[in-house]
Amino acid sequence: MSATRSLYWATAMKEIQADRAKRPAGLLAAQGFIAATSAKRRPLVVGGAYDKAAIMSAAIAAAKVHQGRTGCTWGEALSVTLKATWQLAKAARAACTH
Repeated sequence: MSATRSLYWATAMKEIQADRAKRPAGLLAAQGFIAATSAKRRPLVVGGAYDKAAIMSAAIAAAKVHQGRTGCTWGEALSVTLKATWQLAKAARAACTH
């Protein structure tokens, strides 16, 4: 048996990239929809604090659109839109505090 082991860098880099977290399909579209409609509803951040009810209602409204557009399950649609909504809320909170 050989004492050395060969390593193929191209294969290793592809495996590393495959292990990274993938962006869920429709995340950016969901963010755009939430950003466009949440201003009409309620702000996601009020006084530097997250408005969890506004976040959930925005995510549910976006999930309905996302599910209709992609045909995915309700759980998958809500998962994608909640991630998108929380990212927007965190960005809005960071903008308020700076």
